[in-house]
Formats: sequence, C-alpha cells, structure tokens
Amino acid sequence: MFFDRVIIEGKVVITVELVRATIKEAEEFKLLLSQEIDSGTKDIIVDLSYCEFIDSTFLGALVVSLKRLLSVKGTLKLCSLKPSVSSMFELTRMYKVFEIYNSLDQALKSYNE
Repeated sequence: MFFDRVIIEGKVVITVELVRATIKEAEEFKLLLSQEIDSGTKDIIVDLSYCEFIDSTFLGALVVSLKRLLSVKGTLKLCSLKPSVSSMFELTRMYKVFEIYNSLDQALKSYNE
C-alpha cells in the first residue's frame, strides 16, 4: 500500500508514501479519499513529504476530493510539499485553491486558529 492513514488530534492524516505519484496510483488514492468522505470524515490532511513528483491525474484526484469535502463543509489541507511538487501547484495555479502548509504540525495547528 502506498498510503498511510493515521488520526492525529481528531484529523485524518494520509501520507502519500510515493516518490512519484502518478496515474498508476491516482485511482487508488481517489478511492481512499472517497471512502474517508463517505464514512463521514470532514477534515483530511494529505502529507506529500515523500513525493518528488505528482502528475496531473494525481492532482486531479486531490481536486475531486477537495470539491467533495467542500460540499459537506469539510477541509482538505496539504503539507510538506517538496520544491518540485510545489512548482506543479504554482504552474497549475492550484496553490490558490488548496490550503498548503510547510509541515504537518502547521496544518494541524491551522484548525485551532
């Protein structure tokens, strides 16, 4: 399995344990997030600290999940983007859509602000 799920401070944290997150894993990732949302999870943090690259399909899975969460007044926050992944969010202007934090700790603290 390429994804680790833990609950920290009542928030579901999913760590993407892939150096390259591509179309091969995007469907499984989207299914995992969908199952979380279907089970009533409203706040999800995706930790991308392992990723050196994500492709547009994987980014699309994040966007679809964000839309679903927003429709139920939930949140999808991202953290720990490496420079190469961060540049993908800048190129696609997705940094304007997602809440992105430098660390998991910052993402968790943002819920208390």
